[in-house]
Amino acid sequence: MKKGIFVSCGAGNSGVHKSLANEAPWFLTVGASTTDRILKSQNEKLSSYGAVIGDALAPRVAVFSSRGPSRASPGILKPDIIGPGVKILAAWPKSVDNATLPNPKATFNIISGTSMSTPHLSGIAALLKRSHPDWSPAAIKSAIMTTANVLNLAGTPIIDQGLKPADVFAIEDYFPYLCGLNYNETMIKIITQQIVKCSEVGVIQEAQLNYPSFSIKAGPNQTESQYYTRTAKNVGPATSTYNLDLLVPHQMGISVNPQVLTFTEVNQEITYHVEFIAKEGAGKDGVPYGQGYLRWFSDKHNVTTPIAVIFDTPQD
Repeated sequence: MKKGIFVSCGAGNSGVHKSLANEAPWFLTVGASTTDRILKSQNEKLSSYGAVIGDALAPRVAVFSSRGPSRASPGILKPDIIGPGVKILAAWPKSVDNATLPNPKATFNIISGTSMSTPHLSGIAALLKRSHPDWSPAAIKSAIMTTANVLNLAGTPIIDQGLKPADVFAIEDYFPYLCGLNYNETMIKIITQQIVKCSEVGVIQEAQLNYPSFSIKAGPNQTESQYYTRTAKNVGPATSTYNLDLLVPHQMGISVNPQVLTFTEVNQEITYHVEFIAKEGAGKDGVPYGQGYLRWFSDKHNVTTPIAVIFDTPQD
């Protein structure tokens, strides 16, 4: 990051209820999904695989793909994105068992894992960097996350392989974030390789990091509004106007100000404010989480910020 190098990492292959890997906010943390290609095999030999195209529910979150939230920093929604990671044709360091003619020593294999999905996102990042060489790693990450699809090919919310709902900006300075986690200056120096004085850079709560997603905790005892700010930068046409579209999560209320972003020059920044308030009885109906999004759209582009809400459900 310090050298301007984009870093993408696998979220891990520990499944729904296991810990998440690589959850630092300066990484692009990548989960795994299926594709609309279903591989069929009659005799389990690589050369005998065939493909059926057209899974309307793709992409589905892979059953093995590690899920959030981030345990170290719950105010940051992780993983950041999913990519193709189920039954991917990939290079292999040695000859595949049972390989047959005409390639008895083929060094390719069909593999699944977040280590398969991560290179796909690295490739997207490389293409963006080539098109926008002046963009920082954080800007590239924000562009990837906020332009990703939130619906599957059937036009419905993305689910996982078990057919269950898939629970899943320009960040130029992480120093106030690290200070807000109560890291001392020695620990921050180890992470950043720089001398940082929290008294000088200031402190922000983890959820106030200018991150392209929201992670909210709410419940019956959460009666006060939660306020957040985000800053958007115009990297499109100099003159452009973006309007607001909201998908409000279950049992939540959202207020956004302003509701229209009007840019008059390239690289102009506009800060908007978001208020989240849990409705009466939130968390009492047994629903453990809610999902939604905040989307800014113009006549040419749209930018989507995912929202995840975890409810403090009453304990029996």
